[in-house]
Amino acid sequence: MVSGDRSEQTMKYLTLLSNQFPNQQAVFSEIINLQAILNLPKGTEHFMSDLHGEYEAFLHILNNCSGVIREHVDEVFGDTLTHQEKGDLCTLIYYPHEKLALVRAAHQDSPSWYKRMLDQLIAVTRRLSSRYTRSKVRKAIPHDFAYIIDELMHTHPDENNYRVRYHERIIDSILETDSTEDFIFSLAELIKVLAVDHIHLVGDIFDRGGGAAKIIDRLLHCTHQRTDIQWGNHDVLWMGAACGVPACIVTVLRNNLRYNNYEILENDYGISLRQLVSFAEATYKDGESISPLMKAINVLLFKLEGQIIQRHPEFDMEDRLLLDKIDLDAGTVAIEGVSYPLVTSDFPTLDPEHPYALTEDEQKILNKLIYEFTNADHLQCHIDFLYRHGSVYLVRNGNLLFHGCVPMCEDGTFASVNCMGTWRAGRDYMDFCDDVARRAWRTRDPKAMDWLWYLWVGHRSPMSGRVVKTFERSYIADQSTWAEPMDPYFELTKDVSACDSIMREFGLIPGSGHIINGHTPVKTIEGESPLRADGRLVVIDGGFCKAYHPKTGIAGYTLIASSRGVRLKAHEAFKSVEEALTRNADIQSETTFIDVARRRVMVSDTDTGQEIREQINDLRQLLEAYRTGVIPEHSSK
Repeated sequence: MVSGDRSEQTMKYLTLLSNQFPNQQAVFSEIINLQAILNLPKGTEHFMSDLHGEYEAFLHILNNCSGVIREHVDEVFGDTLTHQEKGDLCTLIYYPHEKLALVRAAHQDSPSWYKRMLDQLIAVTRRLSSRYTRSKVRKAIPHDFAYIIDELMHTHPDENNYRVRYHERIIDSILETDSTEDFIFSLAELIKVLAVDHIHLVGDIFDRGGGAAKIIDRLLHCTHQRTDIQWGNHDVLWMGAACGVPACIVTVLRNNLRYNNYEILENDYGISLRQLVSFAEATYKDGESISPLMKAINVLLFKLEGQIIQRHPEFDMEDRLLLDKIDLDAGTVAIEGVSYPLVTSDFPTLDPEHPYALTEDEQKILNKLIYEFTNADHLQCHIDFLYRHGSVYLVRNGNLLFHGCVPMCEDGTFASVNCMGTWRAGRDYMDFCDDVARRAWRTRDPKAMDWLWYLWVGHRSPMSGRVVKTFERSYIADQSTWAEPMDPYFELTKDVSACDSIMREFGLIPGSGHIINGHTPVKTIEGESPLRADGRLVVIDGGFCKAYHPKTGIAGYTLIASSRGVRLKAHEAFKSVEEALTRNADIQSETTFIDVARRRVMVSDTDTGQEIREQINDLRQLLEAYRTGVIPEHSSK
């Protein structure tokens, strides 16, 4: 752009940019720095899905970076270390505090052991840091030892070995000042940060396992690793509960009671169930297959869901209105003209004339629960994290990430959904879902809050994508009523044409990247493959949740995209931290290579590279403005 063509808006932007780069020398330096970054290998991306509160397994995979750290240890030390020695080093990196406690207890913590470990940790750190600029590495180094670690990583032999002796003297000083353990902690943390540049969580952090709060607490401390989340149906359920959506709150209680996860409610988030338990025990009969507490929650849930469905005929979910189809005298319910016996006739709060109205006691309980969910500081902090780092979908480096589906029709076209009076489909519909979820959190708009419930369980929700039969599974023994029809997406995307159509809808080139989903556990034990449509689509829900291990045959997937290509790791079940410490028992994983790069993928080949080129272009415009005198230069501060 020549100076005469600059718009007023461009000039305002360049003037603001000049505050950061006040003269030509500063601009030169930044352009040189950015050009150099373009020629570095791309950072490693990790994709995980459906963690469902399995904190220990998640933490171990975060610590071992899905085996990437072991791979680097093998490459750095080759045959110079034994298998046992490499295992000890890896375990020290994964769990430095716990491993050092064991070493001390075994009286193995000699100065020579510490020196050997420091040398090995520095060697691994040096290898991993070579993929980044020194500036980025410095920002990742723990503050207390920043200068020392930076010096040690960049010590190389010289003619008189001055630098080597300098390095050795630093190590000796660390040992002499009794700061060795803190230094090891810092190096171990830095190695894990450098091993994985970006973490993608493709939905469903919450429910089933009890460690979702711990997972988010851990992510909150991953300050040097970029993290994004594609909301899953269980995530938007908790988002709705934190917003105060009554049906979402009751569903959260139901889900956690079904999996005996009282801890996350009471200990992590301070949600008391005492009033609800007292009400249930005083109101419902005991001794049946359904407990009084679950009976109370079920009825409360179906009343609240019914109210939403009646408020929103556009949701097209009238088939889920079943409380009014119950015959209390006969103990049956009519579904699509067929009468089914119920497993209980205990419905003391159900008024046949007004089946979806809450009793006075139910309303009091609900009001208290709404207050507790919307005023639970820890929960509100976690949901704020989901909103700040999350979205319905993400387009990144040629890949399309979303948890469930893009709703489709049987003929392969994108399904149109009535979105507050406007019909939307495909990417437009997904954008609406993202916007309405944020509106609910930001403004507490009642219609937007109802949409959060729909995103959890709606027929055309991109997070759910199925007809959920909670009523039938709760009250009808005949399992033929339990089938939950799935959106056509899940069958259509087994073919290349449907996947290519979706990629084009999101502005991507078919065949150049992948659609990455979670949500539907891959039953590898039955021969299912996570790769669909010639690898166009990758389903990475391998069953982190222990409840799914018998169904999937594995314990979760991690997809890894590095400068050398894309590979999928299928993990065996994680035993325990104790096993990892005492026996160096790492998670065993089977690797499938999906894409092998013909040449190393550099930063210039990524979305970050495109952003950097745009920054360089802006800087060149600023440089021209300085040279032509349109913007005056300033002295550096």
